[in-house]
Amino acid sequence: MGRLDAEARMAIKVLSARGSRQSEIARLLRVTEGAVRYHARRMSAGAVDGRAQQRPKAEAFAAAIEYWRGQQDGEGVNLAALHDWLRREHGYDGSLRSVQRYWRRTFPAPAVRARRRVETPPGAQAQVDWAHFPAVIVGDEAVDLVALHMVLSWSRQEAIVWARSKDMLAWLSCHTACFVRLGGVPATLRVDNEKTAVARGAGAWGTINPSYRRYAGLMKFHVDACAPRQPQRKGKVERRVRDHRAAIDPCGRSFRDLAELQAWTDARVAARAAERRCPATGTTVAEAWAEERHLLTPLPETAPEPFDLIAARVVGRDGLVAFEGRQYSVPFRLVGESVEVRGIAGAVQVLKDCAVVACHPRGTARRLVIDQWHYDGPSSERVIAPPPLGRMGARIQELATLPVARRSIELYAALAEVAR
Repeated sequence: MGRLDAEARMAIKVLSARGSRQSEIARLLRVTEGAVRYHARRMSAGAVDGRAQQRPKAEAFAAAIEYWRGQQDGEGVNLAALHDWLRREHGYDGSLRSVQRYWRRTFPAPAVRARRRVETPPGAQAQVDWAHFPAVIVGDEAVDLVALHMVLSWSRQEAIVWARSKDMLAWLSCHTACFVRLGGVPATLRVDNEKTAVARGAGAWGTINPSYRRYAGLMKFHVDACAPRQPQRKGKVERRVRDHRAAIDPCGRSFRDLAELQAWTDARVAARAAERRCPATGTTVAEAWAEERHLLTPLPETAPEPFDLIAARVVGRDGLVAFEGRQYSVPFRLVGESVEVRGIAGAVQVLKDCAVVACHPRGTARRLVIDQWHYDGPSSERVIAPPPLGRMGARIQELATLPVARRSIELYAALAEVAR
């Protein structure tokens, strides 16, 4: 028989006063009749549990416990740590339960801080978080995937985009895909303190990752980093992640590729939006989203390529900028001006006034990546064009594209022609 709590003992007292038989009370509480008789007899006699009057063994160490309490930072105490400290420093041989009973009797419970519930206006905020799904069957193999969740705080409309990793390229590309599915960009995004979002620190005092800050400027939203260890401050996306695991779980299914998984997820999200209710309006989430999407910032005509590294550089006199230990050419008319260099998937982009002015392959073995077309063209008012290559220089550049076996033969013939 398990120990009866105060509520069960009160039920015995009330039912007995109403004339219920002890066998009926035992069946209701799922205990034996002996237990009912025992507690009914004690309550009628006014007996008191003597264990409640016993002094806990930890009371003898009251001074030490008070000193340990004064050393804490006030955010909360770990009574298991206190128990270990008493045993180690003061030879305490009592149980942890004794320490817990003494603490509850001696020190009052801390005040409970109330939470303010806030509903943001439409178009003002979306919340973002990752969800991990191990061993999803994609292409006849089990792969570990992550899903980026973006939830509009007012309408509760969500977008889910799958990725194989959580690096910066996946972080930004999933953002763009979510914005496309939501039909626009909200004014602020409340994000977790991932390194792709917050480079150092956390919350309002953290330093936003430079690449993410630049992306936010291009897409026109403000980054609102969530306070650390405060999941309730992004509770809407936390709720949707929990719902994803229950109602849109891909485990137990197989998909040909990631595109098929994404299409299946989009269909499930649309079906759920037509069923769920929006707390702010009382309508379905789909209907509330139809009202909110007109207040979102429109997407740019050309979405920026996802980039994991960004830097500002001044173009040198030779028309080169340094990036990732290599030098890349840009149009000579930009000599002396500041440009933006981005590292995207497989390429390096150089931008001036948000327009791409040069693009080179990324991560090559070469340390000097030059496009001779960047040195051609007329002079500008500020920069004089470099001298042209000439016939020999142009021929050498043309030969550089030939296979090595032919290059030396053609080069020798070109030198002989120029010598004549």
